[in-house]
Amino acid sequence: MLIEKGHLKQALHRIVSQRIEQGSDISESEFSQRIEAASDSYDALHAIAVELRSPPLRRDWAYCEPLHWDEVVAESHHLKPHGPWDAPDLDAAASSVRAGFLGSVCGCMLGKPIEINPSLAELQRAGEAAGEWPISDYISLEFLEKLGRRHESATQTSRENIHYVAADDDIHYTLIGMLALEQSGLVFDQDDLYTIWSMNMPALWTWGPERTALLTAGLNRHHIFTEQGLGYQHDALFLNPGDELCGALIRADAYGYACPGNPDLAAWLAFKDASFTHIKTGVYATMFAAALIALCQSADNGLLGNDRLVIVEEALRRVPSNTRFSAVVRDSLAKVSAAGDWLSGYQAIHKDYYHYTHCMVYQEIGTLINTLKFADSVHHGICIQVSQGNDTDSFGATAGSMLGCFFGPGHLDERWLQPFSNKIQHSLADFHEYDLSAVVERMAMLPGRVYREFRGGGGQPA
Repeated sequence: MLIEKGHLKQALHRIVSQRIEQGSDISESEFSQRIEAASDSYDALHAIAVELRSPPLRRDWAYCEPLHWDEVVAESHHLKPHGPWDAPDLDAAASSVRAGFLGSVCGCMLGKPIEINPSLAELQRAGEAAGEWPISDYISLEFLEKLGRRHESATQTSRENIHYVAADDDIHYTLIGMLALEQSGLVFDQDDLYTIWSMNMPALWTWGPERTALLTAGLNRHHIFTEQGLGYQHDALFLNPGDELCGALIRADAYGYACPGNPDLAAWLAFKDASFTHIKTGVYATMFAAALIALCQSADNGLLGNDRLVIVEEALRRVPSNTRFSAVVRDSLAKVSAAGDWLSGYQAIHKDYYHYTHCMVYQEIGTLINTLKFADSVHHGICIQVSQGNDTDSFGATAGSMLGCFFGPGHLDERWLQPFSNKIQHSLADFHEYDLSAVVERMAMLPGRVYREFRGGGGQPA
């Protein structure tokens, strides 16, 4: 059951790069030499992994990036999980969630066949060659032909091949969040998440830290160990490549849906989920996304422009203020505020953050802010988001949730839903609903379920 030593070396090299990005006072060349020298010994490689778990920060490191909940609260401008929750209009909230979830699946399916880390420039060239720029419909086979590459799911997700909502990890995690709230309520913990994950998700439907958590927890909770009473809590700091990627952020949607007008509670729920697998930026981005979706449900969906960015500012108050993530969001806000259209907003963000590509959060969060400012409907917004490239399905889905909750029902043309024939496919082993409208209705019940539990005193953050 031991990981192959060559794979362990690869993981350690990547973790060295992560720790340097996170401000650790270590030398990449020194650790690279040590990893190679230790490559014949599991004990030596393990010792390096332990050393890389939490090395000291550089003395000149300018950021404060807490890991634990109490510290996260202390470092945030406005994060009050004990605060009151004004009674939401639960009928309106249910309608908002329906619109958010449907927007999410449409955004995901729009971006799925081009989930190959494209740039806007690549997409524009292909779209113009196919006569399909700007994007205004699902991606066609001709578009993919002009692009010259495609995601393997194109046989289900290109325009000519869409007959249902195809299985996708972004949608899986929204369903998982729904199941966590249905089964355990606000008090769900990481043991609950592990149980739901392991009962539902095939390992090959997970990536990065999610697969690491699922496999390591699975091995350490093997049934042969139960008689000895050996428990195991997954450690997101230890041997966890990709601990700041967007895999936690794509799990935020259900928590935002569940908390209309209560970004503090949404951020807390997102923290509990994200910290199972991620640290720092990976966690803060998830809290931000959940808070943003929660705020969108109670926002004024008025004219395009900078007034909408107040929602982003409010969501940002729910994450630690002196972090790399917060700095990028503030800078992206300034860039988008100064932009006259979505393309110039994208160009300003891409100019400084182009090297943060697929799943690396920073550029993609900037483009999400750009989309919020300039979208005039849910379908227009998901097209803008996907046109900006990178992780097109994940952020197409997040944009769809955000905009669906922001605009509410009636702002997504029916033509975007018709190809699905009211069917949703997924790979969750212990979830047996494949009727899209039925899943939508279960999702729409989350605000009422969570508000009643909160009002009754359940699930208060410690």
